[in-house]
Amino acid sequence: MEKEPSSSSDVSASNVGRVRNRRRANEVTTDGNKADGQTLLVSDRNKYKSMLIRTYSTVWMIGGFAFLVYMGHLYIWAMVVVIQIFMATELFNLLRKSSEEKQLPGFRLLNWHFFFTAMLFTYGRFLSRELVNTVSSDHLLYKLVSSLIKYQMFICYFLYISGFVWFILTLKKKTYKYQFKQYAWTHMILLTVFAQSSFTVANIFEGMFWFLLPASLIVINDIAAYLFGFFLGRTPLIKLSPKKTWEGFIGASVTTIISAFLLANVMGRSQWFTCPRKDLSTGWLQCDPGPMFKPEHYYLGDWAPQWFPWKEVFVMPVQWHALALGLFASIIAPFGGFFASGFKRAFKIKDFGDSIPGHGGITDRMDCQMVMAVFAYIYHQSFISPHNFSVDAILDQILRNLTYEEQRNLYEQLGEMLGNLCKADKLAACL
Repeated sequence: MEKEPSSSSDVSASNVGRVRNRRRANEVTTDGNKADGQTLLVSDRNKYKSMLIRTYSTVWMIGGFAFLVYMGHLYIWAMVVVIQIFMATELFNLLRKSSEEKQLPGFRLLNWHFFFTAMLFTYGRFLSRELVNTVSSDHLLYKLVSSLIKYQMFICYFLYISGFVWFILTLKKKTYKYQFKQYAWTHMILLTVFAQSSFTVANIFEGMFWFLLPASLIVINDIAAYLFGFFLGRTPLIKLSPKKTWEGFIGASVTTIISAFLLANVMGRSQWFTCPRKDLSTGWLQCDPGPMFKPEHYYLGDWAPQWFPWKEVFVMPVQWHALALGLFASIIAPFGGFFASGFKRAFKIKDFGDSIPGHGGITDRMDCQMVMAVFAYIYHQSFISPHNFSVDAILDQILRNLTYEEQRNLYEQLGEMLGNLCKADKLAACL
């Protein structure tokens, strides 16, 4: 008779222990040996099922991305903004504790206040010229937008300081540590995620080529690494990401570099990809592509063997630059994925989310893209974009810093100067 209570208590104790040890769906085991025992895709029994799910999701993503490329620059920018919001949501949720936030109403709203302040600052700097060009036909709207751009830095700073004061006023005695941890976590997200991915938008408006080629190379590298590792992977590459293999890494590197050279030739033939977008419209683009996208003749001569069918080739100068992008995409950009793998292991999760079947969350797919976007922007500004003052650069400064009356006064003074030059020198351009 006395054993029944003890047996029921044992059962309840075991149930409690079972509940306490239950792991979430995206949590990984802390036993390194067990994790390493199922590392390679070659020995994975369920690899064909996971490959089918992953392929299905990939086809949908590539199809949707191709549609947005067809629609134009503005739609791709909207896609980037949506991706940034999803990434921020996934990362904000990593350190949230429901028990703490019940005592802090409105604390999540503060995180998003900082996020959208950073968005306003970044895109205001990157897209000021395009925004002004879009509204230049409307005098009233033009003056309003010009004023907002002129004081944009002050507005963003005021918004940030208001968020800072808001944070101080919401501090509570029993949640100091949690609140400051969330404050630091929010700023890290803005720095490592939002700031980097915003370079993608700058690449888009410099010419879709400088966005599409780097992004495509990351996708090609990811797919090639998966396939080479799936069928040939035997040698583990790095402990942070146990399923990565040397065979997949080397095979993907060769595939990516060759693809970069060929894709640059294909994309460089379309003005839709090569012309920069100077406003926020969605119309068709026409421009002089410049020498970078004009094929140059190379005569192979004695360099080519007799059996080689081509004795001369035509190569765009941008194709040589594409090799540098391909090299970075295959050698350096994967370390963004390794960083994300180590980050996930630190938090004991498998994926950042589950929004993409077979891939995980949005952040899982954008880790390498962020690293590549920054490099593509810096490479373009360093080696492609002209370093001297151009008409577009001067006009950008005029539109950003001068009022409408000042711009009209400058126009009149330039007209007088040109008129005096014509009278004094009788320039042919004036005739």
